[in-house]
Amino acid sequence: MAEDTETRPASAGAEEREEGEIADDGDGSAAAAAGRVSAHPLENAWTFWFDNPQGKSRAVAWGSTIHPIHTFSTVEDFWSLYNNIHHPSKLNVGADFHCFKDKIEPKWEDPICANGGKWAISCGKGKSDTFWLHTLLALIGEQFDFGDEICGAVVSVRKNQERVAIWTKNAANETAQISIGKQWKEFLDYKDSIGFVVHEDAKRSDKGAKNRYTV
Repeated sequence: MAEDTETRPASAGAEEREEGEIADDGDGSAAAAAGRVSAHPLENAWTFWFDNPQGKSRAVAWGSTIHPIHTFSTVEDFWSLYNNIHHPSKLNVGADFHCFKDKIEPKWEDPICANGGKWAISCGKGKSDTFWLHTLLALIGEQFDFGDEICGAVVSVRKNQERVAIWTKNAANETAQISIGKQWKEFLDYKDSIGFVVHEDAKRSDKGAKNRYTV
């Protein structure tokens, strides 16, 4: 049998590198280049927001307890955050956790949200984790045909139920709203009817606004 021959070029140096190890010229440029290649940018930057349930027990203005957590703009950043934060089933009762496009605040008063509304899905306690994750993936992955109409999403934990909602920009755009609602149900494999409530209607009603659209 022929003897094995050394095929490593002389430039590789005396010390052999492990399989898959990136060669570096000493200034870290190769590692930095590899990091740039591995990042997968999203079409939009998104911000996680948290509404502190403890703050709601005090006489404070609505929205003053909502605080931004972190903004991400790559697939890697999203998973790094998602894997290191509490999922909805682990949040305290009264908590709201939001994921909105960067520069849009999850408040009715935000100019981009002011004329919009929301689609909402309710589920039992501890059941919203999967709905929330699949909703986030559809949003940041730009899976909606009318994605430009979407502001963001929120998961709300209450005493007897949990609720996931998608906020949109223009409630009067019926074509866009119906498309978003139908696609969302498909992404979640959700069979029951869901309703769309206009923010302005909700603000004017003490007993809960009626659905503007249903799919």
